[in-house]
Amino acid sequence: MSPGPAAGAAGRLSFTDRFLAVWILVAMAAGLGLGRLVPGLGDALAEVTVTGVSLPIALGLLVMMYPVLAKVRYDRLGTVTRDRRLLLPSLLLNWVLGPALMFALAWVFLPDLPEYRTGLIIVGLARCIAMVIIWNDLARGDREAAAVLVALNSVFQVLAFSLLGWFYLSVLPGWLGLGRTTLDVSVWEITRSVLIFLGIPLAAGFLTRRLGEKAKGRAWYERELVPRIGPFALYGLLFTIVVLFALQGDAITARPLDVARIALPLLVYFALMWTGSMALGRAVGLTRPKATTLAFTAAGNNFELAIAVAVATFGATSGQALAGVVGPLIEVPVLIGLVHVALAARRWFPAPADATTAPEGATRA
Repeated sequence: MSPGPAAGAAGRLSFTDRFLAVWILVAMAAGLGLGRLVPGLGDALAEVTVTGVSLPIALGLLVMMYPVLAKVRYDRLGTVTRDRRLLLPSLLLNWVLGPALMFALAWVFLPDLPEYRTGLIIVGLARCIAMVIIWNDLARGDREAAAVLVALNSVFQVLAFSLLGWFYLSVLPGWLGLGRTTLDVSVWEITRSVLIFLGIPLAAGFLTRRLGEKAKGRAWYERELVPRIGPFALYGLLFTIVVLFALQGDAITARPLDVARIALPLLVYFALMWTGSMALGRAVGLTRPKATTLAFTAAGNNFELAIAVAVATFGATSGQALAGVVGPLIEVPVLIGLVHVALAARRWFPAPADATTAPEGATRA
């Protein structure tokens, strides 16, 4: 039964979205090639900055995040806040267990590489607000629940990211006797990066939906405007990866074993977070579509924000930024594989009545 829904969901994606992993690999190769073929490209890219981030990277990040946040149904936020079986596990997984797990894995796998370790911790703090909607659709998760959890993560991230960064990078290592990670910027500087690279697209997405629906209605907004602006999230992601890999080319090619060491804790993180979240959803009585949404929103990370903060705080050629760049290259193939696991997981969930199965699990326009 599982191949049918998977094929149907994949068929609703554009050609570009279906081969996302391929395009990311192509963007990576293009960035590496440009960095080697064009002398002085890195200096040119870094010449003009926005809060410490190269202007091309800043534009790519903003373009990448805006369309996803414009898709969010902000008026449905109250629906999920009333569903305690979904909301409470989501908050626990995203803001307690997820950051703590990444912190532990970073120290276990990278005790001798503090820059990469710090980059991974930053990744763990940046909860997913972007491509998770694509994986959720492919896995026939609950689209509305995913949209609302994305909105909730977006708001909470603006409020909590800086405080959690200070705690996990400075306070907790000191308490555990691990040694404090040097952080040469104030909490306000991290907050400024979050507000620019998350706050601006969040406000723009909210206003786009509000004004668009007011002017032409929700049906037009969902059927006409969203499909037009949606692909720009991927274009922004690919453009950002090209620029970052152009800046990071020497480090990647010179230290392939370091890249592999960054990838290993990420693989463990995705496996533990996704399977644990799916099991928790089943234990608290969620339907398979909602448990799937819980699992993908908990396992995914907002690499866009992590990259922005790492670049702004430590520099575009830093090890912290490299850890963020490696993230989506690992996340994409892993979560694509977990889509098929989610579809096969139906046998472990109570079968809903036929009348409710399609509306709950179906992807809505």
